[in-house]
Amino acid sequence: MFNLKLFKILFVLAFIPNAFSEISVGPDGKPNLNGVWQVMNRANFNLEAHSASAAMQLVEGPIVPLPHPDILALGAVGSVPAGLGVVEGGEIPYKKSALKIRNQNKENWLDKDPEIKCYLPGVPRATYLPYAFQIFQSTEAVFFAYEYAGATRNIFLQDPGEAPVDSWMGQSWGYWEDETFIIKTSGFNGQTWLDRSGNFHSDKLKVTEKYTLINDHVMEYEATLEDEETYTRPWTMKMNLYKKAGKDAQLQQFKCVEFVEELLYGEWRAK
Repeated sequence: MFNLKLFKILFVLAFIPNAFSEISVGPDGKPNLNGVWQVMNRANFNLEAHSASAAMQLVEGPIVPLPHPDILALGAVGSVPAGLGVVEGGEIPYKKSALKIRNQNKENWLDKDPEIKCYLPGVPRATYLPYAFQIFQSTEAVFFAYEYAGATRNIFLQDPGEAPVDSWMGQSWGYWEDETFIIKTSGFNGQTWLDRSGNFHSDKLKVTEKYTLINDHVMEYEATLEDEETYTRPWTMKMNLYKKAGKDAQLQQFKCVEFVEELLYGEWRAK
């Protein structure tokens, strides 16, 4: 017996993939990356899969670990939500000596995480901070603007050679490979972290990012990190980026440097 209701459902489902897979073209004839993008994951807490915990930094308690005294008053706001992880293979392949540093970083998160002091976030962390960023794509240039700390990246479209100086955000150049925009970044100062769990890199870090539109509203992001001083081999993280729409499709100002002046320099204030 013919089921009209079932037929209608199947008919709609047959056309949904096509409707959502349409990709617009930018001014350079390539997939249009222009827009304001943001992640919807917990990568900034910890790139690796993790369960929820009472705080980012814990101290020994009478029965179970407790939040560090400086975090305790934050209650649930200072806790850590669970995350599925974005590292291919599950774990970052640290060298033994580097793993010890990572663990020390995590134990001293309040004092060491550059995010707390509003230092520039570096690459790839700028991508998955809980703040939006905007891509500007034209026939002659590609530019990234990040809400956090007013960070920016000017993407050269030809290899400029070795970076003249090391910096927080490194030096980036990009090119198209079929429908994917690839960015290679090096010239880091080695002072940024990858998340709040102390995952880090040295100044030898080289990052290869891949931006691939799934449709006009979702983009696949992939970053491969190489650092012979820190990791035993190159490793990759993957996640989706989501395009903001309507009134949300704009960057707000969050130049947080002025908010941490007391933290950084208060002890030097004239009494």
